[in-house]
Amino acid sequence: MKKPMCISLRAGERIYINGAVLRVDRKVTLELVNDVNFLLENQVMQVTEATTPLRQLYFVVQLMLMTPQDVSDALAIYCEQYGALRRVSENGEILTGLAAINELVDARRYYEALRRIRALFVIEQVILSGGDAPPTAPAVDRLNTATAPALPRSTEVA
Repeated sequence: MKKPMCISLRAGERIYINGAVLRVDRKVTLELVNDVNFLLENQVMQVTEATTPLRQLYFVVQLMLMTPQDVSDALAIYCEQYGALRRVSENGEILTGLAAINELVDARRYYEALRRIRALFVIEQVILSGGDAPPTAPAVDRLNTATAPALPRSTEVA
């Protein structure tokens, strides 16, 4: 059995656990003694923040994590977004990251997939701004956002 995970929350903070939204009224420490899917409030992206292809992919994977009882619709959107990103991406680090993200999604390890997507945000921003690559990244190619499908704007996260 894995070691329990402890999460400290401040008064008024929310956490999403297996699709349920919990809000605490005082400072607490939760001990998660078994495997659960969770997302902290500060990791939740609103649909208005999903303004780039990778952020849109993050939002869709987030939906899979937050609504585990109904993953099929989000998975269909994910497959479309993932395929479009693979087709238009020319950056090796982005492509490697996308392959790892897809393996995590296939294994239903959505939290780890979200972490991996967040790690690519900096590279994507550099590509989209046309600037120099960050020191840890190889030479940055371009990401063609013109052919990537847009995320539906009707979905709002609590």
